Amino acid sequence: MNPSEEIRQANGQLRDQPPLEIVRWAIAQASGRAIVSTNFRPYEAVLLHLCVQAQPDIPVLWVDHGYNRPATYQHAEQLKKLLHLNLKAYLPRMTTAHRDAIAGPIPTPENEAALKEFSAVFKLEPFRRGMRELAPKVWLTALRKVQNPNRASLDIVSHDPNFDTLKVSPIFHWTDAEMEAYLKQHNLPNEWDYFDPAKADEKRECGLHVAWGGEAARMTNVQ
Repeated sequence: MNPSEEIRQANGQLRDQPPLEIVRWAIAQASGRAIVSTNFRPYEAVLLHLCVQAQPDIPVLWVDHGYNRPATYQHAEQLKKLLHLNLKAYLPRMTTAHRDAIAGPIPTPENEAALKEFSAVFKLEPFRRGMRELAPKVWLTALRKVQNPNRASLDIVSHDPNFDTLKVSPIFHWTDAEMEAYLKQHNLPNEWDYFDPAKADEKRECGLHVAWGGEAARMTNVQ
């Protein structure tokens, strides 16, 4: 059976499974090399809670680009303590103060080329470095179908060509209402004062989950 057929069958088998069972399935495929990524945006507590139930010490890859708002940093610390996260933070090679001094304000969506360059340096390169060091076979993500048009075309399980991993999104089909209900059921915190400068708009992609991101990260030439 070819890999694409295996992925198609996996999506069929997992479509009606609860997210925790999908997480357990994903970890079983990983031979001890599963990770979960986070940016501590709204609802991230759902996936993190699911993952630590299945594997308490699962590495949690976080790119701290330095531009998070105070509430996001406070939320990150709260979840780290509450869920005992095995947090692996990766930072850009350049500080925010250095970047702002030489380049000015963060680019807006009207300047797509500059925004992609910003994302490459402050998000994609640190993420690529983290993926190289952690070397996962399976990458668990919080992608959901309702988030934007690009993600609506994906599925629970896919092969990620940027990082050559099996990418699994256990809450892919969940609605906001289901996410809210899970937070309430498990008494988990949430926070809404979140902004991703590498996206600048929630309908854009920062590059992690689209083809241009892989090339942009490689172009940074960081060893």
